[in-house]
Amino acid sequence: MAREEPLLPASEGYVEYPAARRQALPRWITVAGAGMGVATLLLLISAASQHSAPTSSSSVMPSAAAAGAASGAVLSGVLDLPAQQQPQTHLLAAQSAREEPAAARKKGVHAVRLSKVERTARQHALELNDETSQGLFALGGATTNLIAADGDAGTATVELKDFQDAQYYGEISIGTPPQTFSVVFDTGSANLWVPSSRCKGFNLACFLHRRYASDKSDTFVRDGTPFAIKYGSGSMSGFISHDKISVGSLTLKNASFAEAVTEPGAAFVLSKFDGILGLAYPSLSVHCLTPVMQELIKQGQLAAPLFSFWMSKDPKQTPGGMLFLGGVDDSYYTGDLHCLPITRKGYWQFDLDAVSVGGSDVLTKGSAIADTGTSLIVGPTEQLKKVIGKLGLADAQAGMGGQYSIPCDKKGELPTLSFTLGGKTFSLESAEYVLEMELLGKKMCTLGLMPMDVPKPAGPLWILGDVFLSKYFSVYDFGNDRVGFAEAVATAP
Repeated sequence: MAREEPLLPASEGYVEYPAARRQALPRWITVAGAGMGVATLLLLISAASQHSAPTSSSSVMPSAAAAGAASGAVLSGVLDLPAQQQPQTHLLAAQSAREEPAAARKKGVHAVRLSKVERTARQHALELNDETSQGLFALGGATTNLIAADGDAGTATVELKDFQDAQYYGEISIGTPPQTFSVVFDTGSANLWVPSSRCKGFNLACFLHRRYASDKSDTFVRDGTPFAIKYGSGSMSGFISHDKISVGSLTLKNASFAEAVTEPGAAFVLSKFDGILGLAYPSLSVHCLTPVMQELIKQGQLAAPLFSFWMSKDPKQTPGGMLFLGGVDDSYYTGDLHCLPITRKGYWQFDLDAVSVGGSDVLTKGSAIADTGTSLIVGPTEQLKKVIGKLGLADAQAGMGGQYSIPCDKKGELPTLSFTLGGKTFSLESAEYVLEMELLGKKMCTLGLMPMDVPKPAGPLWILGDVFLSKYFSVYDFGNDRVGFAEAVATAP
């Protein structure tokens, strides 16, 4: 696969993400720039009451949801998998704490479940300007029946957990014996990093999460190359290491990742995830490290060079989502997948034909990315103002976090918001883009839309985050450089 230059230049191991990517972290963890408001502080306190710290550097935090089961068929025709290969069915456990038989790993389908925690606030998780959201997804454990598209390679399914509809995360393991971590599966970044047991100074974010201890792993290989990602509110810094990495039922030996010794301020203090596993194109990778997905593809462990997401819209539902590595489970969506060519290899970027409100186009011709690390839909400021006006909310004012608060009684009155992609219209009803939360017994509503100006060359850009992706099943195809969308089922099969 040909590599393109990063969207922003890297120097001395740092990657400065576009501002919009850095600005859309959940409001309750966004503290850069303007100070912490009262509502933000209350949400922090609320989140803190749900958060528990690990008891040791390699301890495993309790799962937020029990492992469940799912079944379905991996599509081959829609995604151009070899028609001559006869699919094989195999039941695979995707629980990260358990070793899977080699034979099953070779033939079967690998799945990872995503779970979600009850929502108290639903916020944005991506910024291409001020604070990098790296993604909000995680693996859990699951047993899944799928049909593999290849007799020698499979499809891994990962269960995701959903925290406040803003963080989707799941479990992976690193080392021998395995040390378990919750990570965000992020289509807006390309590196894997987890906190290190060598955290520097008083690093609250690090000490409140599970930490990788290299001295407790028999398969650790030292590297030590400095590694850092620069954010608007601080930097994640550490060093590169190599070890055995397991994602669902798939395992990579001597894989590269970063041990974080400093993390960017409050942004990660109260997060439910420990680290980030990037799923973007390799051009976004710091130090040109081979991303986990590319390593799995290179080693022939996947039936097809693609992955797909299903996200639940119900914070009480288990699983909160599913990540399928190497295939697509058609029981998680209805109708046909609609595919779009990638226009720039970095983020998963494609052409946006139009944005319309109530069937009337507000703008035509643009560009968008699908980002699992962003919980809102983000749009250029002036374009979004036109959308807000067409919604009949011209007087609405964006708050400190960039979101628009509206009276909750308007939730069912607003017109349909639609995005036309590749000639097909993808619509959201008002109940799907108005976000409702309860704070201290009071119901509050905000639009799942946020203004953000992404500078050139990456922008102007629309970012279709989880508000969109929880309505539409999404497929990310490295082999054909395209994305696909189809209407998602409401509950897991």
